[in-house]
Amino acid sequence: METWSLGGLVVLALVDSTSFGTLLIPLWMMLAPRVRAARLLLYLVVVAFFYFLVGLALLAGLDVVIAAASDVAESRAARVVQLVLGVGLVLLSYVMDPAYDGIGRKRPAGERGPSPRALRWQSRLTASDASVRTVVVIALTATVLEVATMLPYLAAVGILSTSGQPVALQVGLLGAYVLVMVLPALVALGLRLAARRLVEPLLERLSGWMTQKAGSAVAWVVGIVGVLLALNAVGSLQG
Repeated sequence: METWSLGGLVVLALVDSTSFGTLLIPLWMMLAPRVRAARLLLYLVVVAFFYFLVGLALLAGLDVVIAAASDVAESRAARVVQLVLGVGLVLLSYVMDPAYDGIGRKRPAGERGPSPRALRWQSRLTASDASVRTVVVIALTATVLEVATMLPYLAAVGILSTSGQPVALQVGLLGAYVLVMVLPALVALGLRLAARRLVEPLLERLSGWMTQKAGSAVAWVVGIVGVLLALNAVGSLQG
């Protein structure tokens, strides 16, 4: 597998590791008055396992689709569709971004912030009586809702599917990818447990910033992927 492809997978995994489900929710849990490391590890295991299963399903499906549509995908018409899709994603990013009102105008700072659902999850996960069932249900719900917007993850699966590598290696790389996705949260937990007084203020600031910017972060990812798709299509059409 080419070095650039491996590097691209690492970059995409690190982008995915900063999402609402892979980092922000774990930050909420480790900033609770009493850190329940076992519950947080359970949450991360559920998230990683879910993404691994989704990746396996996508790899199996993409192999069939790519084999059937390899010639069509390189046609001029397909590139035009890709260009339209890229531009559409850029426009969609403005609609998704809570910092904008959907027509490109910025909202006042007081009108932005986390959704009521996110605040409910935060309250339930940081409660002293948070159960294992609550952790698992929120982990699954967050990943199910988030997976469709995890465009870096979908792009990574596409890279693996078109790499031409043996299936066993693709599966192994997928497993490594989901581990990198949860690695920052694991590192943050270790630092939180080892040096609470030093690390906790930094984690609180990061959590507060991510809570306010969670919706905008998803919109930015959508917009960036749209730009990349559009540029790739333009380059192919000019070639």
